[in-house]
Amino acid sequence: MTEENGEHKRRARYAGSHPRKFHEKYKELEPEKYAEDVQKIMEKGNTLAGSHRPIMVDEVMEVLNPQPGMIAVDCTIGYGGHAQQIIKRILPDGTFLGLDIDPIEIAKTETRLRNKFPEAAMYFVNTNYAALPRAMTDAGIELADIILADLGVSSMQLDNPERGFTWKDSGPLDLRMNPHKGKSAAQYLQTITPEKLALILEDYADEPLAEEIAMQIAGANITLTTELTSILKSISDDDATIRRTFQALRIAVNNEFSALETLLKMLPYCLKPGGYAAILSFHSGEDRRIKKAFNEGYDNGTYSIISQEVIRPTPQEKYDNPRSSSAKMRYCEKSSN
Repeated sequence: MTEENGEHKRRARYAGSHPRKFHEKYKELEPEKYAEDVQKIMEKGNTLAGSHRPIMVDEVMEVLNPQPGMIAVDCTIGYGGHAQQIIKRILPDGTFLGLDIDPIEIAKTETRLRNKFPEAAMYFVNTNYAALPRAMTDAGIELADIILADLGVSSMQLDNPERGFTWKDSGPLDLRMNPHKGKSAAQYLQTITPEKLALILEDYADEPLAEEIAMQIAGANITLTTELTSILKSISDDDATIRRTFQALRIAVNNEFSALETLLKMLPYCLKPGGYAAILSFHSGEDRRIKKAFNEGYDNGTYSIISQEVIRPTPQEKYDNPRSSSAKMRYCEKSSN
């Protein structure tokens, strides 16, 4: 009897408490159905497959201080962890705008948040945060009380090998936040010169073996993450080299630094006087750009307050969520003058 004739197809066995493959983790991918199992997984400090643990939530809430009636913008809504905390604080009369470049994840997050806060005034836009002013205008928002941007990659993208962000599992060498736009990492490598790629590896990842790596992979036909990983392992047995190379390619493919610079340039024009913005970064190049923009804004009177030092996760959070370890947060207050 075939499945079409009514034969029941048995679900693949859940491989213990820590299945290795993403699609084997069906309990984590259906948390509403397997609540007790999911709770046990979370109590062990693990991030559920297909989800994301928001970083420095308490610190972000303390800086932004969402209040009822505020207009709040989350430029990188992701799984919605920060957004959920913001929305419940700006109710009943607040307005929330969530942006994300990833069309796959923002659709899921919008559904979750609308189900959780059916009474809230919420807008969701699938766009890069460089387009923040247009997104606000389209939502009928002139200026915001608080703006948050959590840069980097979400666990949903890292954990799913089909997205091509992880070097540990086989998947298409993609690395695009929006898989429907632009060139994939595989296409990017086919067209770039070794000289340009070496500069990118140096500038975006401080990779000491940049020239050697560039000579091996620039112009090559590499379609799978595991193919790139294999080449990198033949150059160096240090996993850090692999991580840095994937990071540099992701930044280049998504034009992340340029988008961040645009956001930083437009940020003062999107905040109300006295409004606060907070940005979480995970890369020294991001943090340098944020620090420079905030310092310049403070010196010219655009910002009345800026963070003098970066805010980092507590040791406990780093222990509970190792992916938070590299996070840095800076904030600013728009001058009332």
